[in-house]
Amino acid sequence: MENIVPHARLTPSLLFSLLFFWLTVTKTSVFSLSADGQALLSLLPSAKSSSSVLSTWNPSSSTPCSWQGITCSPHGRVISLSIPDTFLNLSSLPSQLSSLSSLQLLNLSSTNVSGSIPSSFGQLSQLRLLDLSSNSLSGSIPAELGRLSSLQFLFLNSNRLSGKIPPQLANLTSLQVLCLQDNLLNGSIPSQLGSLISLEQFRIGGNPYLSGEIPSQLGLLTNLTTFGAAATGLSGVIPSTFGNMINLQTLALYDTEISGSMPPELGLCSELTNLYLHMNKLSGSIPPQLGKLQKLTSLLLWGNALSGPIPADISNSSSLVVFDVSANTLSGEIPADFGKLAVLEQLHLSDNSLTGKLPWQLSNCTSLATVQLDKNQFSGAIPWQIGKLKFLQSFFLWGNLVSGTIPSSFANCTELYSLDLSRNKLTGSIPEEIFSLKKLSKLLLLGNSLSGRLPPSVANCQSLVRLRLGENQLSGRIPKEIGQLQNLVFLDLYMNHFSGSLPVEIANITILELLDVHYNYITGEIPTELGELVNLEQLDLSRNSLTGEIPWSFGNFSYLNKLILNNNLLTGSIPKSFRNLQKLTLLDLSYNSLSGVIPAEIGDITSLTISLDLSTNAFTGEIPESMAGLTQLQSLDLSHNLLFGSIEVLGSLTSLTSLNISYNDLSGPIPVTPFFRTLSSNSYNQNPHLCQSLDGTTCSSSLIRRNGLKSAKTIALIAVILASLTMIVIASWILVTRNHRYMIEKSLGASASTSGVEDFSYPWTFIPFQKLNFTIDNILDCLKDENVIGKGCSGVVYKAEMPNGELIAVKKLWKANKEEETVDSFTAEIQILGHIRHRNIVRLLGYCSNRSVKLLLYNYISNGNLRQLLQGNRNLDWETRYKIAVGSAQGLAYLHHYCVPAILHRDVKCNNILLDSKFEAYLADFGLAKLMSSPNYHHAMSRVAGSYGYIAPGKYI
Repeated sequence: MENIVPHARLTPSLLFSLLFFWLTVTKTSVFSLSADGQALLSLLPSAKSSSSVLSTWNPSSSTPCSWQGITCSPHGRVISLSIPDTFLNLSSLPSQLSSLSSLQLLNLSSTNVSGSIPSSFGQLSQLRLLDLSSNSLSGSIPAELGRLSSLQFLFLNSNRLSGKIPPQLANLTSLQVLCLQDNLLNGSIPSQLGSLISLEQFRIGGNPYLSGEIPSQLGLLTNLTTFGAAATGLSGVIPSTFGNMINLQTLALYDTEISGSMPPELGLCSELTNLYLHMNKLSGSIPPQLGKLQKLTSLLLWGNALSGPIPADISNSSSLVVFDVSANTLSGEIPADFGKLAVLEQLHLSDNSLTGKLPWQLSNCTSLATVQLDKNQFSGAIPWQIGKLKFLQSFFLWGNLVSGTIPSSFANCTELYSLDLSRNKLTGSIPEEIFSLKKLSKLLLLGNSLSGRLPPSVANCQSLVRLRLGENQLSGRIPKEIGQLQNLVFLDLYMNHFSGSLPVEIANITILELLDVHYNYITGEIPTELGELVNLEQLDLSRNSLTGEIPWSFGNFSYLNKLILNNNLLTGSIPKSFRNLQKLTLLDLSYNSLSGVIPAEIGDITSLTISLDLSTNAFTGEIPESMAGLTQLQSLDLSHNLLFGSIEVLGSLTSLTSLNISYNDLSGPIPVTPFFRTLSSNSYNQNPHLCQSLDGTTCSSSLIRRNGLKSAKTIALIAVILASLTMIVIASWILVTRNHRYMIEKSLGASASTSGVEDFSYPWTFIPFQKLNFTIDNILDCLKDENVIGKGCSGVVYKAEMPNGELIAVKKLWKANKEEETVDSFTAEIQILGHIRHRNIVRLLGYCSNRSVKLLLYNYISNGNLRQLLQGNRNLDWETRYKIAVGSAQGLAYLHHYCVPAILHRDVKCNNILLDSKFEAYLADFGLAKLMSSPNYHHAMSRVAGSYGYIAPGKYI
């Protein structure tokens, strides 16, 4: 039988259906990426990425399970997204990720993501690990994260998160690690977090705005191994309940406002290995119960106000490696039982009030590498047994009352690289054996009563970088062998009894930066070869009996900033080669027998900013016109010479704060400048041909200006009377005006006192420290809110653009309450910055003031301060960090070691380190600074200075 199949008829509608079906099947096969995959694609940056990870993310794939960084379940659902250190560069976290309902691990650390954390992340109910650390996330932590009941690890550290810690995080009962450190969180620690009984690590340090007391409920976290809350504003006491943390291994609670005594219950934390409580406000004694901590390796308590003796029980902590209680007020002796600490490597007891002899038993701590006992009241002799410390690397004992001789047994400490016994009562000679040490780089014996000769064997210590033996009674010749110390950078032999000539061989130390032999009995001529020390920055040969001429080769000192040759027997003229000293800031040639004219080349040393002293010599001729180029010079002394002619050129030295041209034969009119108007007649003594002037070019009378001149007194008296009458009239007008204003304010119901209101209408005094091309009106026009670039404890700072385009910074000081005991920061900054110049110290251009307002003018530093930089760029490269650190250190070193008298800043912090466009550092804000020779220095230094919650390192220099 024939099968008959009816022929299908291809109608247009059928063809259309077939085509649609084919297109649908084709599209499904090409674009079938799962919903999880589509959500992941939201992480792809808009610009093409060079990341090797993201290059595997193919949108044409049917599933993302083969993509790098992605893990899927057997059912094809994404359970892990981990792409740390991948450059996403996203302005926000895509909320699409919250659709990954099976996600258990989400790691986007260090992916350059900003914006806020989506609250929808609280929907990821399966999540066990969430790591968003090391990004630029801002805003608050979403309370919705408290819904992640399976979460075990939460890393949100190293972002810019702000706001309070949400108490809802207490619902994360499975949480083991909570890292919120290095953000901008504020408020207090929620006490509810004490219910997270599974928590093992809790880190909230580096949140400077976190405040309040530590909740005692945290003591319930018995599984906690790490608690870090350093560098925060936390206050109050350490809860005694912390003794319940029997598994605690690290307690990092430093650089906070924590006060009170240390709870003895900490001795119950038997697993504790690291106890960091430094830089707080702890008081009372060190609990002897800490000696029960058998596993304790690091105990850091420095920078507090702890008192009483060091408990001998600490010696029972047999695992102790680092013990640091420096910068407290501890008293008593070092416990002899400390000799039982066999693995102790670092012993820091500096800056306390410890007394007694150094126990010889410390020699039993055979692992000791660092011993710092400076700034105490230790007495007696240094025990010879110290030589048993074979691993000793640094030994600091300066600033004590130690007597006797230096033990030669130090030579047995073959690893020793730094030995500082300065400022004690040591006697005897320097043991030759010390110079056999092959690693010794710093030998500091300043300010003792050491005698005898400096042995030629000093040349054996080729590793020496700093040799500082000043302020002793060493005698004999300076050994020529010292020239063999090819690594020497600092050579201090000042204030001793050295005699003979200066050895030529010193010129072989080509990297020498400082040579100071002042106040000795050195004779003979200055070796010309010293000019080969091209790296020299400071040379002081003063107060000796050197003869002959100043070597022409001194012009080779291209890095020299201080040249001090005063009080010698030098003759001849100033070498013209001095014009090459383009970094020189201070030149002192006073009290010699130099002669001839002052060379015009002196005016080419435009770097001279601190002082030029040519007094008490036999210079002749006129003051060279080229000296007009010394516009930054602050102190000039040309007294007691044979100079003649005009002093008109001195009127160009706009930065002068001190001038003495007495005992010469100078003549002509005295310049008419604000500075010259302030000078007393003592500055001009014994220049009978100098005269007063009204215009600076001609004498105003035939009378000669002399010391005690009657006409000058008469003029001064008339001026005083006229000024007094003028002030009386002005004062009367002000009183009438203010009374009228007061009546108006009272009638308007004004309640605020006008005593603290700034009044810009009073007459202004404008004192520039150099030539400035703007007026006080130009400055006042810029004091607007939109120009504010910073505020501090002493005032508000404005960015001011002058009519000529020059940018300056203007600090307007806060008006102090009369009832408060305040630091006169205005006077401090003028006194300090008005007399110093250094490349790493902000320059004070001048100041303005009236009865109500005080303004300080600085050069404008374009790149903000260090704190702003660090907050905005956590990944700053180490080369830049190093440059900033070195610049800041050089500025501080200049203040501490090169300024006479020394200057303590007392408020060194990130906010007070300014940066230019090339990241050069500048120290700023000298409102709390003190001259160490000031009458109130010791009173001022009896109090801690600096910003709130901060103790400046300068306090402990």
